[in-house]
Amino acid sequence: MTTLFVSMFILLAGGTAALFLSRQFIHMQRIAAGTTALSCAIGLCYALSHLFGDSAPPTISWTWLHIFNLSFVADSVSLFFLIPVFLIPPLVLIYSLHYLKEGQNNLSAALNYFFTALLVASMVLVVTAANMITFALAWEIMSLASFFLVVSDYQDEEKRKAGYLYLIFVQGGAMFLFAAFALIYKYTGSFDFSAVATLPANAKLPVFLLALVAFGSKAGLFPLHIWMPGSYSAAPGHLPALMSGVMAKMGIYGILRIYLLLDEPSLMFGNVVLICGVITGIGGVVYALVRQNIKQLLAYSSVENIGIILIGLGIGMIGVGEGNQAMAFFGFAGALLHVLNHSLFKSLLFMGASAVEQQTGTKSIENLGGLLKKMPITGKSFLVGSAAISGLPPFAGFVSEFLIYYGAFQGTNTHRLSFILAVLAIISLAVIGGLATAVFTKVFGLAFLGAARTNKVDQAREVRPSMKWVMILLAGTCLCIGLIPAPFIRLAFAGIQDISFLAGYDSQSFLAIVNQLSQATMLFACLVLLLVLVRKILYTDKKIHQAGTWGCGFTRPTVRIQYTGASYADEMVGFFNWIVPVTRLYSGITRIFPLRATWHMQSNDVALVNYERILVRPLYNLVYKLRWIQHGNIQLYIAYIIAAIIVLLVFFL
Repeated sequence: MTTLFVSMFILLAGGTAALFLSRQFIHMQRIAAGTTALSCAIGLCYALSHLFGDSAPPTISWTWLHIFNLSFVADSVSLFFLIPVFLIPPLVLIYSLHYLKEGQNNLSAALNYFFTALLVASMVLVVTAANMITFALAWEIMSLASFFLVVSDYQDEEKRKAGYLYLIFVQGGAMFLFAAFALIYKYTGSFDFSAVATLPANAKLPVFLLALVAFGSKAGLFPLHIWMPGSYSAAPGHLPALMSGVMAKMGIYGILRIYLLLDEPSLMFGNVVLICGVITGIGGVVYALVRQNIKQLLAYSSVENIGIILIGLGIGMIGVGEGNQAMAFFGFAGALLHVLNHSLFKSLLFMGASAVEQQTGTKSIENLGGLLKKMPITGKSFLVGSAAISGLPPFAGFVSEFLIYYGAFQGTNTHRLSFILAVLAIISLAVIGGLATAVFTKVFGLAFLGAARTNKVDQAREVRPSMKWVMILLAGTCLCIGLIPAPFIRLAFAGIQDISFLAGYDSQSFLAIVNQLSQATMLFACLVLLLVLVRKILYTDKKIHQAGTWGCGFTRPTVRIQYTGASYADEMVGFFNWIVPVTRLYSGITRIFPLRATWHMQSNDVALVNYERILVRPLYNLVYKLRWIQHGNIQLYIAYIIAAIIVLLVFFL
């Protein structure tokens, strides 16, 4: 554990140095990126060595404020979650070297580097915390650091609102977390995580449900997700990759950790998590389908992938409850591998979206088009990320979803409700995968294919080297996991080795299947490369003629006759109208020689609408009626304080 604290010291030293070097922009960037890369390399080597080593990391603890004991330890689950924590941040900061420009707001950039370092360090503390005090302290630091990153561009009112909404949800989630910890302390009288398993059976489900709400608000569990679209759109371009790719997984870690600590094989836990995963996955992908803001669309896609991970965790928990070791093994392994895969391809997609926004000045895919010719590296990398997140072979997303599918099929030999939920998981994964493919077909088709819809888009150019090479590296990793999945599957298997129920399970027969799958994907990749090579040879000496695309009978076609995002998604969204209510505004044609016609499709997040109707408006009305309390009379304010002290004394004495 000492090595981890050394890496965090280097990380925080680099972030602090950035504050003092804000006037020397280039040096600030290089020091922040260099120290982050060094510290994360040390931490990643530590995590991998202990994950595949024989010895477990020792526990480290010390007294805080002469009262509380801060303890840190790492089992296989913690070590696995450290991998994306140490893998993504250096790539994000290297990307920022050419994304952030000198002179725009150097102090804001310095603050971004500082709070990024603080966020990464706090996530390390979260996954290694060994008691409730340590966990709660690290969780609050993580939440506040990410809040300051969201509102870093505080001059923009919309971004401030997005930050405040995020703060409300993370602090609301923290209240549920403290309630769960208070319930644990009430029954055990201890802050140590080791005491959680001794809870009486009737207290374990309430604790788990409180923790599910607390951690679900961080992960983006539907309907606790409404902060994500605004926050990911408001944060500086390179930071949503870190927030979605890594920070949201801390919610997943919390759900899995509290389940393992409770040591309760009840089927109820798995049933609840799987149903939440199905709702979150389908709801997220359908809302992504109707969004035209590319970053908000990716945010809803993150909700969808959190749903896939929860489906995997639910399958694993049901397997534990049913005593089905194979179902539990592959459910948990698939969920963990998807945590890693999602951190890779979602970071890639957010970086691609930020590159597009930087070059075109817009986030709306309705205003883009033809970018593959202008930004070929960004476009091809984005295409790889789109295929990976859609679960298509031979890319990373297919491998982790294959594990979850395999675990669900292992559950079809169970009885009653568990059988029904296993089948529901299989069907839901298929629906989510199909809709995800539609979502990213829409994004890539409208943004990178066709013709540019504006002059600014037509003038776009490829991004600078640091941004380009990071996207190429992430795209190559997504392809590598799909083509050579065995080492990464073994990594996921190592991540669940300390789960006691799974001890002794023999996964060698499955690895034989994986090797066959790998050979098939390699053969497919070779055939594709062969076809590309043959085409290149055949076209070597031929003249390539360019001509306009067929205009569907129009003699003077314009870019406006291209598909829009709304028209592309309209038919598919109609089937899910009960989840995504859509308003269509059409002016109609009422004359023989009609004037200008308009058509617009608008959808509001049903969760946001109901929060406003059920919670926000009544609370606002109540506060408005109590405004007489704030009158500016200092004598009455002092009287309030004295009255509160008297009430507390009476209550406690």
